[in-house]
Amino acid sequence: MGLKEFLARITGRAPVAPPLPPTPAAPTEADILAALDRVVAMVAGGSVPAAVQSRVKRVAETVRQTMPRLRNLGLGSADAYSVMATATDYLPEAIGGYTRLPRKWADSRPVENGKTSLMLLIDQLDLLGATMDKIFDAVVRVDADALIAHGRFLQEKFGHASTGGSLDIGNQPAPPQPRSTLDLP
Repeated sequence: MGLKEFLARITGRAPVAPPLPPTPAAPTEADILAALDRVVAMVAGGSVPAAVQSRVKRVAETVRQTMPRLRNLGLGSADAYSVMATATDYLPEAIGGYTRLPRKWADSRPVENGKTSLMLLIDQLDLLGATMDKIFDAVVRVDADALIAHGRFLQEKFGHASTGGSLDIGNQPAPPQPRSTLDLP
């Protein structure tokens, strides 16, 4: 602390701190879906091998299915952040890093632990896919658990649960068979 700051504190004339820059707003659902569209467009048209394209589509589709249910995770959850970051950062960065490399070099030269850039990208996409699958399962599980809880409530409130019923057709007379117009005398 300098002399000016010390005197300002003693006299009660603390210097006014400069205002902090505004924090950017969190991406909206539309922003996230637009980011997914951009990534899918990056891999379209044969610009990447089919194995990459299919994995990107898998991750994008899982994120799209998860988006309407993110509220199930609660505001500010780590999983909700992961979905958003996958669409807006992790997936575009992985694809961008790969597509900036010369194709033949990226697909044939080992760069880490004997793996080519293509192999590393596929590993990254598989990890993102598995993670998005787990998050999707978690958000859907909230609705499934609510259905189970509601069923238990109804069972307690109104009695025993249905056994699914049974169909006993052994004692019933057979219905009359329709006559064909071809069988007329």
